Amino acid sequence: MLMYNLIPVRSSRMNAVGWNEGTMYIQFKNGALYAYYNVSESEYKAFISSPSLGQALNTFQHRHPYRRV
Repeated sequence: MLMYNLIPVRSSRMNAVGWNEGTMYIQFKNGALYAYYNVSESEYKAFISSPSLGQALNTFQHRHPYRRV
């Protein structure tokens, strides 16, 4: 997991979020890990600063391709 640079977050849906070279990673409570592509560092920082990560994700996943890793 270290290669994804995951940091713990407070969320009812997510355990951790990370970013590396244009890809944001989200580990969900059920253990699933997803990669979101073409994410700038500023978008990542805005995402993790959001007051509601769940709401931010609902918008985010419509803007970026993603897949389970």
